[in-house]
Amino acid sequence: MSVIYVLLAISITVAVIFFVAFVFSVKSGQYDDTYTPSVRMLFEDEVVKDKDNKSNLNKKEIKQTKSTNQ
Repeated sequence: MSVIYVLLAISITVAVIFFVAFVFSVKSGQYDDTYTPSVRMLFEDEVVKDKDNKSNLNKKEIKQTKSTNQ
């Protein structure tokens, strides 16, 4: 039974050590994303503009079709 207490103490100690290491790495910027912002500036929302233009064109075509059918 005393082995369970020893293993429990060891596992809690290891968990605390990993938690402290994780907090330290987050605060030091280890998980900061430095790649995505540099790639994001290359696209400049071109995909969104194309979708908006296509949807606007489709709406215009639908309006023209409705006006010619009436």
